Amino acid sequence: MKRNNQPSEGPPGMIAGSKVRLRAKKLSDAPNDYRWQTDPDLVRLDATLPLTMPYSRYLMEYSGELHCPNPTRRFLGVETIDGEHIGNCVYYNGDRDKSEVELGIMIGNRDYWDAGYGADAVVTLVDYLFARTNLKRIYLKTLQWNQRAQKCFQKSGFTACGQVIKNGHDFLLMEIRRPQWEEKRTGACR
Repeated sequence: MKRNNQPSEGPPGMIAGSKVRLRAKKLSDAPNDYRWQTDPDLVRLDATLPLTMPYSRYLMEYSGELHCPNPTRRFLGVETIDGEHIGNCVYYNGDRDKSEVELGIMIGNRDYWDAGYGADAVVTLVDYLFARTNLKRIYLKTLQWNQRAQKCFQKSGFTACGQVIKNGHDFLLMEIRRPQWEEKRTGACR
């Protein structure tokens, strides 16, 4: 493990949950990612604007990021057990002094909304991070009005811990701490 409390490498192979697998991003993800990042309704969930660059330029930048990834951010593809790419997740903003990292997720394929795929991806990533690091806390931000996301995160063991305003958007700050995760893993919270 690196000193910044992030695994020294990306996940080996795939990390399996009960409904999803998390895996390294690959070039074949680019068409879905581009479609999702240009969809006004989807990017609104991340409080961002749709991409406007042409796909050819996006593909070139995407390929460059795959070959030279940012060492402070780990992007993972979320796929069904059958191998269909349905979304992405990321962990970033690792803080060595606080032993914490931020998590993000987006299920871009609407056919998989409200069926537990997002919650399974979150739980799978949280389990991976806590099991392989000495992190004490994993946190995330979700828009105040995004009840679907909040329900997913609560189902995954996260609890509200504050609010933050960023770029004019109101976010709910949520967290899960190692003791909560350990209780959940042993069944004490079920």
